[in-house]
Amino acid sequence: MPEPAAWHYQKITKPMFDPPVEDRILAGRVLTMAGEVIEDGFVHIADGTIAAVGRRADLPPGTVTETGGTIMPGMINSHAHLNWDGIHDLARQSMDDPRPISAFKAAGNMLKSLRAGITMVRDLGFHDMNLFSKQAVAQGIFPGPRLKVSGAAIIQTGGHTYWVCREASGADEMRRAVREQVKGGADLIKIMACHDTLEFTDEELHAVIDEAHRNNLPITAHATYDACIRRVAEFGIDCIEHGGSMSQETIRVLLDRKLPVVTTFAPLVQQSQPDIARSFGIPEWKIAERQKAVADPGRFEGLKNAASAGVPIVFGTDAGSPAVEHDVVAPELDFMVRIGVCPDAMDALAAITIRAARVSRMDDRIGTLEAGKDADLIVVDGKPDEDLFALERVRMTYVAGRRMHG
Repeated sequence: MPEPAAWHYQKITKPMFDPPVEDRILAGRVLTMAGEVIEDGFVHIADGTIAAVGRRADLPPGTVTETGGTIMPGMINSHAHLNWDGIHDLARQSMDDPRPISAFKAAGNMLKSLRAGITMVRDLGFHDMNLFSKQAVAQGIFPGPRLKVSGAAIIQTGGHTYWVCREASGADEMRRAVREQVKGGADLIKIMACHDTLEFTDEELHAVIDEAHRNNLPITAHATYDACIRRVAEFGIDCIEHGGSMSQETIRVLLDRKLPVVTTFAPLVQQSQPDIARSFGIPEWKIAERQKAVADPGRFEGLKNAASAGVPIVFGTDAGSPAVEHDVVAPELDFMVRIGVCPDAMDALAAITIRAARVSRMDDRIGTLEAGKDADLIVVDGKPDEDLFALERVRMTYVAGRRMHG
């Protein structure tokens, strides 16, 4: 493993934010996301883990803390940008925001995430600010969900969103860029592999992927159309961000290499709704363009075909992008079902729980409600497996047995 980031060597004797680990039995309808729905069940939280899951009838009388609602694993947003707040001009925000303001934005968005039932965020970059968000949560400086962070995304000099990435040119500089993120404490590496054109030379692409794997870190790629998706998959990337048009040949490569796609429909969905879009300064021409895109089923055919073939589809919203706040969950999940990348609501819930946990190599600890796993769970009013918009009524959020909301 790489050397830990410098802040790991700082001893924190008393965290500023240190909620107690609860020992509590929650009762209600239980979605374990491990193949079982317990209509009248319980989850016992103790020592930060799930001590037991079962039927309420099997508990001794008087041992239940009444909660009601549906108890389910905490949700995971696998593609977010905590330092963005959804305003329209991301370039100016990225170049002009003072770093303290970026930090405050991340803090506010972590609170929004917890209140929305999101217990882990995979932050894919805003310069290197997410490294400091992770430190703040880990050291108890500010409350937040679990964080998996990439540091700054890596891009060829002048490439797509260069104004918020770590620019590099040449194979050696690619390796240096990876090592900088590793030194800062990144959990994964992200590259921007295309926009209108393919980016990186073959030597650069090989170097950046190889260096990530040499440091035992997964690497993911912004890849939005067939040629790019297939190229990065064949070069050895571990995950596809966004996805897009895909040929059957490309889908076969993803299946052969067992690569997941983290879809991000929320920018389209949110920006196509005039009242929401206008409140974030989205211009009228963009609203019309988004409405046309949402209404075009052919636009999503590649992702639908990939999902039908067995490519794992994972929930992400690109939170922080224009008009996408960090508590937007149900609209994305609902759209995933509507266009067919998830066959039903239960599969959509798997995309935001167990499949998301697998993407971050955390499925041995979170993603389902099973004895021995960490107590990352939420309590929701209603039945989200029947009505995804019940997820807008999160009553309690627990991270490792600590109540972070409710």
